[in-house]
Formats: sequence, structure tokens, C-alpha cells
Amino acid sequence: MFLCYIDESGTSDIPGNTSHFVLAGLSVPISQWKACDAQIEAIKGKYDLIGSEIHVAWILRPYHEQSRILNFSRLSYSQRRLSVNTIRKQEILRLQRAKNVKLLKQTKKNYKNTESYIHLDFTERRQLIQDLSNCVAGWAFARLFAECVDKIHFDPQRAGRTVDEQAFEQIVSRFERYLQNVQDGYGLLIHDNNQTVALKHTELMKKYHNSGTLWTSVSHIVETPLFRR
Repeated sequence: MFLCYIDESGTSDIPGNTSHFVLAGLSVPISQWKACDAQIEAIKGKYDLIGSEIHVAWILRPYHEQSRILNFSRLSYSQRRLSVNTIRKQEILRLQRAKNVKLLKQTKKNYKNTESYIHLDFTERRQLIQDLSNCVAGWAFARLFAECVDKIHFDPQRAGRTVDEQAFEQIVSRFERYLQNVQDGYGLLIHDNNQTVALKHTELMKKYHNSGTLWTSVSHIVETPLFRR
């Protein structure tokens, strides 16, 4: 049995705010799941991130508040959090007084999505991602499936499917073919819990079970995707 974790990068809207849409799936044997999970949790624990989601795009952004704090890298994690949050509260109050609604909304979003990582300076955050990458790279038993769509050249009418449908069908097809080539290979898709695509991909998977994808029948992937954070 294999678990295939699926996540996306970019937006599937055309034109949207990205030129490409990427959907990737990382497959691991269920017998290795506990070991994989333990390795990832150990790395997160090293950086005081137990219980936090790893979101690379938010982790590797510059946090300008840190540059305003004297000797930030020499402070303890708790001192860093306190100092950053103090500056952020001041900024929120300033924007509220200025009645800059648009900037206030974006600033709150930025703060919410980065609050788990404010105790790490940029060097530490970059090292965190490197440690995680090295860990996954050492999983010789894992397999990676990915589809990258250049939206500039993608025509939904000609393809007969939307960008995210195209990407999802490719991942399902490639994972299925992999499972067909593995002895006693059956798999389950685990999708990032994106409510905008959960119902759509569930219905697509039901369709693939009944009539297959454009490239293959589906007999080794069980159930519809499981959606989780």
C-alpha cells in the first residue's frame, strides 16, 4: 500500500497571478509512514515548529520587522517572538488609524501566514527548508509525480479540461501506472485540504474509477482523495 501526498503551487485560474500551475504528489509505502513522519517531526522540533504547517513560500519571505530588532539573532526564541509581535501590533494600529483598508487586510494576511516562523531568522528558515529537503531526498523508497502547466500556452477548450483537471488527471494516471508496476501495489491519494478543489477532485476521481483517465484505467488507487491539512 502506498500513500501519495498531493499539493499545488501557483493558481489554476487563467491568467491568474502566476504563469504556471504545478501539482505534485509524493508517494511513500505505508510501511515507511511512521519513520517518515518521525523524521519530519524531529526536524520541526529542532526549529520549535511542532504543530505548525510547513509552507515554503511564507517561510522564505523577508520579515522586515526582524531587521528593526537589535541583535535579533542573539535573542532567545521567546524574546524574538515578543519583539516581532510588538512591532506587528504597532503596524496594525497604525494602518487602522490611517484607514488604509486594502493594505491593512494584506498585512493581516501576511502576519497570519508567517506567525509560526517569526522566531527564526532568515538563515535559520533557509536551513530548515534545506534540512527538510535533504531528509526527503534520502527516502530511496519514495516516488515523486508532478505536472507543470504553462498557462500562457494552455488552451482549456482545445484540451477539453481546465488547468487543474489536466494536472490532477496526469498525477492520477502516473501514480496508477506506478502502482500497476509494483507487486501488490495499491494506493491512496491524500490531498492538501483546499476546499475549492475538494468536491471537484472527488467527483473527478469517481469518474476515473468508472471510466479511467485519458491514459489508463484506474484499478489500483482506492477510494477518492482524502483531504487533510
